Amino acid sequence: MKTTNKLYFLKGLLIVQTVGLLIYTAIAIKNDGGNFLERAQEFVFSLTWMGQFTLDFNCYLILSALWIAWRNKFTTSSILMAILASILGIIVFAPYVLFLIFKEKGDLKRVLVGYRQS
Repeated sequence: MKTTNKLYFLKGLLIVQTVGLLIYTAIAIKNDGGNFLERAQEFVFSLTWMGQFTLDFNCYLILSALWIAWRNKFTTSSILMAILASILGIIVFAPYVLFLIFKEKGDLKRVLVGYRQS
């Protein structure tokens, strides 16, 4: 598969994830209210598979937030973006990666590491 086709797939995936999660989040808030942190905490403390999944997912959120801050050399704006991404997840992370793909003109190495020297 050509790199261009892979980028189209990645861009499409990021868009579908963002839109899908925005819709799902709106429905969840309508049905369950905005008390996500309380519910997530209940799941984690339940020591069930739902709690395991919630804790595992939170680890991914922290890792993605650290990557955002690291990629941008821990600037104030990158730390704020990392905090926002760690709270809102793919709703922030996917558009950010999509933005980077356009900014770096499809150069995935630059998307991943920015302008750091080896």
